Amino acid sequence: MNIDLEKLKQGQRRALAKAITLVESKLDQDRESAQNMLNTLLPHTGKSIRIGISGVPGVGKSTFIEAFGRYLISLNKKVAVLAVDPSSPLRGGSILGDKTRMEKLSREPKAFIRPSPSEGALGGVAQKTRETLLLCEAAGYDVILVETVGVGQSEYEVASMVDFFLVLMLPNAGDDLQGIKRGIMELADALVINKSDGENAHFAEQTKSHYQNAFQLLKHDSFWKPQILTCSALKNTGIVEVWDMIYSYEQESKSEEHKAGTQAQNAFNSKRAQQNSQWLSSLIREMLELKLKHDAQVQTQLPQLKQAVLENRVTPYSAAQTIIELL
Repeated sequence: MNIDLEKLKQGQRRALAKAITLVESKLDQDRESAQNMLNTLLPHTGKSIRIGISGVPGVGKSTFIEAFGRYLISLNKKVAVLAVDPSSPLRGGSILGDKTRMEKLSREPKAFIRPSPSEGALGGVAQKTRETLLLCEAAGYDVILVETVGVGQSEYEVASMVDFFLVLMLPNAGDDLQGIKRGIMELADALVINKSDGENAHFAEQTKSHYQNAFQLLKHDSFWKPQILTCSALKNTGIVEVWDMIYSYEQESKSEEHKAGTQAQNAFNSKRAQQNSQWLSSLIREMLELKLKHDAQVQTQLPQLKQAVLENRVTPYSAAQTIIELL
């Protein structure tokens, strides 16, 4: 696949789309080409702010992203949206309908929307989201929004690849404190209660109060104290306050200095370094799995070991150990 990197760096959406297709490819020759391309573009990355947006299905993620994205464009910012659609566990397909749900935003010249299938990946993100983030940064996008599939407690994956993790909540959704789990509360940089309009406005304030009390029980290691806001993406209210909060976080994290070992480092750079460390661990696991799939001895013995496990002749641990020893 021939990709003009100069056009990509100039922000041409077609070149960016082709580059993302290349990194998402499962062909061996494309993997090598994709890594060469990423190494070339690496010096042009790191200048955006990455925002993860999560929430249960029906909370209005797409409506919020459209309203939020259009507001950012009004501030003369370029916005990329990486929207992850759940893949069918039976047939593997995805609808990939996010562009139809963000119709107005998708028509904006300064917006780029890329739906990707989750393909069974945990954490509500696609397998190549990290690579796609780098490509969007190289293409000059100021703000990159990562919309997850809203899969619940495995959202740690998206939190490990963004600078700011925002969780959308519903007002009056039954037992409010059961609507958000401890793990998410410890990861979230902010909770935004969407659909806070009309009759829901009163319930939204009650929900906000419940979450504020819950946050006081948790200890956050970061310099940032998680915020709780209300908004209505449909009525376009509260959107300005959400961006002001995120912008405040970005500025504070870049100026806040703390010790990392013996070297002083600001919080923003420290978080980016941590993202790369977790990405490395993830890639090692992925490459080991690929190596297993391509190893002739493994492919010969794996069916026999699987059968032995099914017949209770060996434990799964022993079978797995046998496979690992072959490498």
